[in-house]
Amino acid sequence: MDGNNLDELRELIEFLKANEIAEFDMERPDWKVRLKFAGQAPAVAPALDMAQLSRLMASAAPTPGMAAHAVAPPAAASVPVAEAVVEEKLHEVKSPIVGTFYEAPSPGSPSFVKVGDMVEVGQVLCIVEAMKLMNEIESDVAGEVVRRIANAGQPVEYGQPLFAIRAS
Repeated sequence: MDGNNLDELRELIEFLKANEIAEFDMERPDWKVRLKFAGQAPAVAPALDMAQLSRLMASAAPTPGMAAHAVAPPAAASVPVAEAVVEEKLHEVKSPIVGTFYEAPSPGSPSFVKVGDMVEVGQVLCIVEAMKLMNEIESDVAGEVVRRIANAGQPVEYGQPLFAIRAS
């Protein structure tokens, strides 16, 4: 990894720390990064500046053929960690079609749901546009929205997870 990529990766790490994000995964065709900060519980950051994160991820793109790296901040490496990872089973709402993901009914409108919202069965979570048709995607379980997985304007595939919901 050259100096520029290391600087960009450091900037990404600082951004994640500032937003109190304990774990972060990013995978590209030619590399994979997994960040896990020791001594912190995983956090959901609803006020996350997605534009800034997207810019950081785009600028951190390595040259083709670069090896994959897992990176941890130096402070985390010096802290002994006795880790008991408990995977919480979350329900994933998946895209029933191929199309483009939208979190709001129109540009500038508030999102249908945001992280932390309680949803009911049949409540509209988002829209997936396919061939100029706007398909409302409804929740198939009642509970709390824990994570929005897809990003607005992002193409989604059939069966791709869109939201993670903690069933109630």
